[in-house]
Amino acid sequence: MSDLDIQIPTAFDPFAEANAGDSGAAAGSKDYVHVRIQQRNGRKSLTTVQGLKKEFSYSKILKDLKKEFYCNGTVVQDPELGQVIQLQGDQRKNVSNFLVQAGIVKKEHIKIHGF
Repeated sequence: MSDLDIQIPTAFDPFAEANAGDSGAAAGSKDYVHVRIQQRNGRKSLTTVQGLKKEFSYSKILKDLKKEFYCNGTVVQDPELGQVIQLQGDQRKNVSNFLVQAGIVKKEHIKIHGF
């Protein structure tokens, strides 16, 4: 047995480079506001907004969004993501335009996800 040099291959992680790059980007990703869509059932969907700065009043922003787009919504407290605004329907473009026009976020700091 000692004559054989057997090398057991280690597990190869194809995403090791991407994860290493994400650790530096994760610190910078705090600057982005993420606007996502979640499919519910059938044609129904939810739009979520996360990453707004903590000094903003989420309830006041939500109130203005609801009046502007004639939809219902709520602020959800998530243990990982913090406060997240949820709106009924696909409001991704509307929300991003609203945030830019209100001066809450610059256009280059908004990431729109989904479909």
